Amino acid sequence: MRIPPADPKKLPFWLRWFFHQQEKRYGQHLQPALVWSRKPSLFVLFASFWARLSRKSSPLPPALRAMIQVYVAKLTWCHFCVDLNSLTLVNETGGQEKLDALDNWENSTLLSDSEKAALAWTKAMSGANCQISEKVHLELKRHFNEQQIMELTALVAFQNMSARFNAALDIPSQGLCEVPKKKN
Repeated sequence: MRIPPADPKKLPFWLRWFFHQQEKRYGQHLQPALVWSRKPSLFVLFASFWARLSRKSSPLPPALRAMIQVYVAKLTWCHFCVDLNSLTLVNETGGQEKLDALDNWENSTLLSDSEKAALAWTKAMSGANCQISEKVHLELKRHFNEQQIMELTALVAFQNMSARFNAALDIPSQGLCEVPKKKN
């Protein structure tokens, strides 16, 4: 890693509580959170934004959110994000079929038209230029209402920020989702 993580024992008590909860959930402290914690005020903003996007009352299904996050992570080369979000996607869908389908999502018969529309939107937002064609926009509107499109756009933007942060700082995978490799 290009910047060492904060020492959890030296963080303010309210952040130590957060990391205690994280350790209970994942069995370890997540390195990106510890790096963000070097500046507690930024960590609070980051975590608050994430909490709002991942709330149970989100208009986007949890499995779709996880799929979008894995896809952004793959597009931005964030190994940590692929790891963590793959775990979430596998847990949400009960298997790794949709995770495997992401490598060729345009031709997948496993993914729904709405999932493909969301992935096309994500791909357009996540490139070097955020150029979204009217065709991609109209296809998204066929499957999602305005509130869902706004939340999807916020999720993609957030995941791009998070993944690019982690990739730039060379934050590695932590082995959270050890998906077996396919045999050819």
